[in-house]
Amino acid sequence: MFRNYLRIAVRTLLKNKVFSVINIAGLSAGMAVALLIGLWTWDEWSFGKVLPHYDRMAQVMQSKTFSGEVATFSALPAVLRGAMQSAYGSDFKHIVLVSWPNAHVLAAGDKKISQTGSYMNTDGPEMFSLKMLYGTRNSLADPHTILLSASTARALFGDIDPTNKILKMDNQSVVKVTGVYEDFAANSLFREFTFIAPWELYGIAEPWVKKTEDLWDNNSFMMYVQLADHADMATTAAKIRNIKMDHVAAEDRTFNPVIQLQPLSRIHLYGEFNNGVSTGGLIRYVWLFALIGIFVLLLACINFMNLSTARSEKRAQEVGIRKAIGSMRIQLIIQFLGESMLMVLMAFVTALLLVQLSLPFFNRIVDKEMSILWTNGIFWLICLGLCLVTGFIAGSYPAFYLSSFRPVKILKGTFSVGRNAAIPRKALIVLQFSVSVILIIGTIVVFRQIQFAQDRPLGYNSNGLISIEQVTPDLHNHFAAIRNDLLKEGAITEMAETGSTTTLVKVTSGGFEWQGKQPGMADDFALIDVSPGFGKTVGMQISSGRDFSAAFPADSTAMILNEAAVKYMGLKDPVGQLIRWGKTYTVIGVSRDMVMNSPYEQAKPTIFYSRKEGGNYIMMKLNPAISTRVALDKIAAVCKAYSPAVPFDYRFTDQDYQKKFNEERKTGKLATIFSLLAIFISCLGLFGMASFMTEQRTKEIGIRKILGASAINLWVMLSKDFLLLVSIAILLGFPLAYYIMYQWLSGYYYHVEISWWIFIATGGGALLITMLTVSLQSVKTALANPVKSLRSE
Repeated sequence: MFRNYLRIAVRTLLKNKVFSVINIAGLSAGMAVALLIGLWTWDEWSFGKVLPHYDRMAQVMQSKTFSGEVATFSALPAVLRGAMQSAYGSDFKHIVLVSWPNAHVLAAGDKKISQTGSYMNTDGPEMFSLKMLYGTRNSLADPHTILLSASTARALFGDIDPTNKILKMDNQSVVKVTGVYEDFAANSLFREFTFIAPWELYGIAEPWVKKTEDLWDNNSFMMYVQLADHADMATTAAKIRNIKMDHVAAEDRTFNPVIQLQPLSRIHLYGEFNNGVSTGGLIRYVWLFALIGIFVLLLACINFMNLSTARSEKRAQEVGIRKAIGSMRIQLIIQFLGESMLMVLMAFVTALLLVQLSLPFFNRIVDKEMSILWTNGIFWLICLGLCLVTGFIAGSYPAFYLSSFRPVKILKGTFSVGRNAAIPRKALIVLQFSVSVILIIGTIVVFRQIQFAQDRPLGYNSNGLISIEQVTPDLHNHFAAIRNDLLKEGAITEMAETGSTTTLVKVTSGGFEWQGKQPGMADDFALIDVSPGFGKTVGMQISSGRDFSAAFPADSTAMILNEAAVKYMGLKDPVGQLIRWGKTYTVIGVSRDMVMNSPYEQAKPTIFYSRKEGGNYIMMKLNPAISTRVALDKIAAVCKAYSPAVPFDYRFTDQDYQKKFNEERKTGKLATIFSLLAIFISCLGLFGMASFMTEQRTKEIGIRKILGASAINLWVMLSKDFLLLVSIAILLGFPLAYYIMYQWLSGYYYHVEISWWIFIATGGGALLITMLTVSLQSVKTALANPVKSLRSE
């Protein structure tokens, strides 16, 4: 019986080649989209789950309440580790302090490279389950040792075993290589750990670290934990919740500091907190594209349903004869479902080929290194489920519809499909184009939002602005000489030291006092230490008062506030006001707000202050009178002369700023691709339906032409029904699209308005595409010789 079903299915496919190709093409496109989104979703879900004990690991977080709002962050005091070990040590297998991953210069002989790595406690390598290629995990007991990733070891020493080799870090710390581990996977949260050094070395290399080890109010470090085998995540989190409250000063208790655990598996997708609770983040994009994938696949299934039911009259006689000779309805249902499953299987094979061909392009868009999981059993089970579900959705309605025909009417010749039979098909066409309209409008709004944020005034001039990270004190120690040399060479117009670049700002949250400060008011300021030339270097716009100047020695205790800080602090006449922060500072100026973090958020209250110790970065304004390449070559030569141990490395500020739009750009590009595929699938279905309608009305068209109907009259007759359906789809899609995109934009403080022309352009485009698609078939039929059509009847 199965062979008989298969034979009939193959014969039906070959007999109706055009409609078979349309169905397979539509299903292939829909399944290819579903597979691509599925691979991307798989990769996103796997973040934080590549370590063996990920389900028992967590990052320690901290929440504080400011003016009724809870802020959550990962910066913690080092002293917290000892307190947790003393009070709840039995609940943890590992408690590990980790420094923020930063670039450091590693030198082996004449070979120097800049790599990103971290300092951590000696049990860190064990907790992170390093896969050792050389040496062991527990080899960081000596402060002057280091573990290298395989790629770092290869870059420094080639393919030899580098254990016991000597390195120099940042031209100051001499360390011995005691092990090499496999690089962390690309979808690991710790892929930036290209080397690991002992925490004790951190205190030696950076004396301030040692000074803060007993301070509860210094939040400068990260912490990860692995629970003991008997411990429960929720129970342990409840135990440590108030551990900081028991140690901080009374004034800090008003901020209700709470310690909490963020499971490793949630860090990547649920990185946003609302009132101290992990609520969202990248998971929004995962759900968004999962829904898009489902919608696109649904469009392909709708095509199949429409074309199968529309051609029901062609198979009515077959159904009548089969029922007359004893076939049961369930047998017919199985046969028709089998036909749809065969078509889905062919479409799936085609979809796999499409995915394999498009993955390099797709990977460039999403910045990943994905591939089809050929050897993964779970992947193939999911694919099997995808085929079965798609086959059932696409084939169930046609199967039940065709099997419901009554054989007596068919064999007597009185069978007629009737007007009502077309209603579901029309409804499905409306649904198809409504989804397409929503996707098109969404894509346009996403790109307009990106452009809107890119055009936002920055409050500084990023053109020709570069930043250089100071990984050793050499550049700071010779700052004046370097500045003089570069000005003399004509490479720059100005340069300055700063603790943060204009695209990455650190935040402090305590210790500020000023006249008029309200009790319990949060000190949530962006804080940037700068040298006197900073304002001129970045093009800071001073709205009142003055900029820092080397001509004023008193500027060592001066501050500049941005307009957001003035408003936040409630200062009516800020210039000359005193601010207490350890010592007393005088406000000498007010600057325009600068976009320094998210381009979609409100400017953060910011304080600039002068510091002699130097900052983490040097910022330089390139001389526009010479080429960028020449200027950079001159800067590299001067920096090399004063800091020969450090490779010259720089970043363009405008490029760093553009990276802030990566997620939205990625969303826009993917939405564009999937929208185009949705339109393609919808047009395939429309073309198939138009072909069927013209085929069904061949005799009528021939008679109308003989009676004098023009080609235009016939084109209008064949096209008007489809244009009406698409018009209804547009009217239904508009309010849904507006609501969805309004909700999406409401997540941004700084966002574009949804303009009316987007809807006009989308509606007009949808109608134009419909006219062109239907015209491909209707014009051909309208121009055909009526004698041929009547002879065929």
